[in-house]
Parts: sequence; structure tokens; C-alpha cells
Amino acid sequence: MTGAPARTLLLWCPDWPVLAAEIVDGVPATGPVAVLHANRVVACSERARAEGVRRGLRKREAQGRCPQLTVVEYDLGRDARAFEPVVAAVEELVAGVEVVRPGACAVAARGPGRYLGGEEAAAERIIEHVAQSCLVESQVGIADGVFAAGLAARAGRVVAPGGTPEFLAGLPVEALGRAALADLLRRLGVRTLGDFAALPAGDVLARFGFDGALAHRLAAGRDHRPLAVRQPPADLTVTAEHDEPIDRVDAAAFVARALAEKLHERLAGHGLACTRLGIEAVTEHGQELHRVWRHDGLLTAGAIADRVRWQLDGWLSGSNGRAGARPTRPTAGIIRLRLIPDGVIAQAGLQSGLWGETGEERERAHRALSRVQGILGPEAVVTAVLGGGRSPADQVRLVPWGDERVPARPEAPPWPGRLPPPAPAVVLPSPLAATVHDSAGEPVVISARLAVSAAPARLVVGTGQPAEIVGWAGPWPVDERWWALAEARRRARFQVSLADGAALLLAVESGQWLVEAIYD
Repeated sequence: MTGAPARTLLLWCPDWPVLAAEIVDGVPATGPVAVLHANRVVACSERARAEGVRRGLRKREAQGRCPQLTVVEYDLGRDARAFEPVVAAVEELVAGVEVVRPGACAVAARGPGRYLGGEEAAAERIIEHVAQSCLVESQVGIADGVFAAGLAARAGRVVAPGGTPEFLAGLPVEALGRAALADLLRRLGVRTLGDFAALPAGDVLARFGFDGALAHRLAAGRDHRPLAVRQPPADLTVTAEHDEPIDRVDAAAFVARALAEKLHERLAGHGLACTRLGIEAVTEHGQELHRVWRHDGLLTAGAIADRVRWQLDGWLSGSNGRAGARPTRPTAGIIRLRLIPDGVIAQAGLQSGLWGETGEERERAHRALSRVQGILGPEAVVTAVLGGGRSPADQVRLVPWGDERVPARPEAPPWPGRLPPPAPAVVLPSPLAATVHDSAGEPVVISARLAVSAAPARLVVGTGQPAEIVGWAGPWPVDERWWALAEARRRARFQVSLADGAALLLAVESGQWLVEAIYD
């Protein structure tokens, strides 16, 4: 991108996951409420913060600080549906609204600043209109670029043109939204965005990689979007016509996935990937609905399908905004749906997938997996997603093919008791009972202080034949959920190698030896 980043107006709704839970599920946002994902708080209400609840806390700790806390599970689809009336309200005043994420939307500041009497007047007008139309409190920030405008919105500031680098310089590195990078920078003595921006770009790329280089551009106040974004040719747009109007969310979800696959295939054929998606729908009564979704990365087929499904769900579910303030449900079903790749970049330099990013092999494999899902259901084809945890079983989550690949547990905690690498190749769905004896034939036992009675010499799995143990390591103790008697587990793990070349992961729990996994 050449020149300075465009002036951007960004509207941000604080604690949006909490408000979305109130709008959709009726959970009172005025009380102590926390939204959890992977057993950690990702958003909380003002009342909960007053009781000491903070983002990143575990569920048990948050409930300990606030016993009256209402816990709600994180649901990105719910957040997107509830945000639709807010976007519609903003669109009544300004054109070209882009959804950054549920709870935040952006628009070029030049137009509103001109016809609403200046940037500050435009910000006040939009905030007031959203409050009156949707009964939702919001804040607006204006700065050079989307990233800076988002941080300005949290402070309710209008940053003067050209003043974005100075505004960002004093902010802590945690403002980048990259916890691991921020922790590393602080340990290196880099504490503010200004300190980070002052580092040479080449050294940052060499030390922190591509993501660190993107973060470095953000810290310097430069737009992080790739330079090759352009208006795509018209033939990339895909359209679906329907004789029978679509008025059910499940039918809309099916159409969304098929159309997303078609768009992704068309883009792949041109060597392109989508970064901004326009969704257009026409109802049987002639109503036209339009929305643009922005994405910081590359929109895969699954990501496109998710956004189309969320948008159609928001239109068809009849979300009325907070306290029923804004009816948005169309008066008839949808008969035409169009997907417009509003921003694309070349896929050159992207890492290929298992079957390659383009080509006949990848498409054949993708179609085969989708066909199996259509016959046997979405859960019939799953992929593994690695995450945090202490045991191999905790670190792997199986998600249906095409769904969002989110780990069950975050990788950020140090996870005391976690096994050292390498990871086992096969994790057994149910551990196998085993016995371990020493060279004298006596059972090997582990004391409460983790003392091993004797060196393991022989292993018997179930009713099988004894196998000689030629090497072992451990124990690695794990004492989980000791504060809840019904859920407490205390185990010790061992790695053993057998005379036949096999290597196993063993665990001892309540005096019983178990085979948990097999090494390759």
C-alpha cells in the first residue's frame, strides 16, 4: 500500500459478547455476566469487572471472585446475528460499512466527515443514532487505518490526520492483540508500540517472522493490508437463483456452503484469495440486503461459508436489536444470493495444504470429503486441531471438516505437568489396563511422594504376553482440579521403550497402570 493509510471511522460496542447474550438469549447485561471460551473469560459485564472479574481468568477463579456470576458460553454466530441491527443503523447514515468483527464496524471517514459537518460531528451523530435505534451504547474512533481507529475507539478519540504514529507510540505492546509476541517483547525490554516501531523492519522480520513484521507495521501506524488488494473482475462474483424463497436458517446455511465453495473454486482458478467479502440478497418482495465482511487474513471456503451463514441467520432470524428496538427481518424469503469478492490478493507465496492449494487433486479430495459429509453427516469427517493441555488427549480437538478450527484449550498457559516432546503418534481413545513389574517380578508402585519402588523391567498389557522394558523416563506428575473432590485427578506418566522397538506412554492413577498412547 502506497501513501498514508486512509482515514477510518470505526464504531466499537464495548462488551459486545455480553450484549449479544442479552439480545439473543435474554441474559441481563446489567448483572455480573462473563462470556467464556475454552474455560477462560473472553468478555465480562461492567458489574462483573467491579467484582474483580477480568479477561483471561479461568472460570473457577472468576466465580471465586464473583459468586453471583452468570456464565455464558462464547458463540461467534450469536454475536454476528445480534450485531446486524447495529450495522444496519450505521448504514442508514453512511455508505460502505465494513464489518471488522461482531461488535465493530468501519467506514471511510472522508464521506461522513464532509456531509455530517466534520469528523467529530459525524462520530457524535453515529453514536446517537445507534443508541436511539438499537438501545446500544457505542464508541467511535477516527484515525489513519483500521487498527489505529480501533484503538482510538476504545478511548473515544479522534486522532488528528498525521498524528496516528504519535498516538500509537505511547500504547503498551499488549495493544497489538498478540499475547505471545507482547510477552516476548517485554522480556526483551520493548514495552511500547513506539519502542517496537523504532526497531529496523528487516531485523523484526528475521527475529519474529511474518506475523511479527505485520505487527511492526501496525505499531508504526502503517496499514497492514497487503499491497496487491484490488477490485476484482466482475466474473468472480457468484450468484444463486432460487424458485422457492429461502426463509429458514437451515436451508440458508446449506445454500451458503454450496455458494462459498463455488466462489472459492473460482478464486483459486485465478490464483486469488479473498480478503473482503460482499454479501447481497434479494427477497421475493424486491427487498435488497447488502453487507461487507472484512477479514484480517485470507478467507478460506469454510470462513466464507461461516460469514454467509451468520449474515443470512441475522437477516432471517428476525433479530430486533436490544429490547426489540429494530425489526430487521425481511417480509419475504430470499430468491437471489450473490457473493462478491470485494478485495482479493494473489496467492503467490502461500503455503500449500495437504493436497496443494489449487489443482485437480485438492478439488477432488475436497469434493470427496464434502460428499461423505452430505451422506453421513458433518461429524463423519473430522480434522484434528492442536491446542493446550497436559495430556495428549487434552491437546487434540476433532472438528468437522469445513468448520472453524478453534482449539479446545488455549496454548498460552505454561501447563505444568505437560509432557515434553516428541508427541505420541497414536492416542488411544480408551486407555488400556496394564501391569508393570521389576526384575524380581514384584509390581512397581509409585508412592505419594512420586518415589518409584524399583526400575520397571516388564510390561503386560491386558492379557497379552510380557514385554521387556529396555528404557524408561519419568515420572511426570499431574495433579488436576484438586479443589473439586468429584473432579480431582492425580496421575504420574512414564515413557517406556520395549525390546521389540515399540515406545509407549504409561500413566499410573489410583495404583493402576494404563497405556495412554503409542510413539512412532
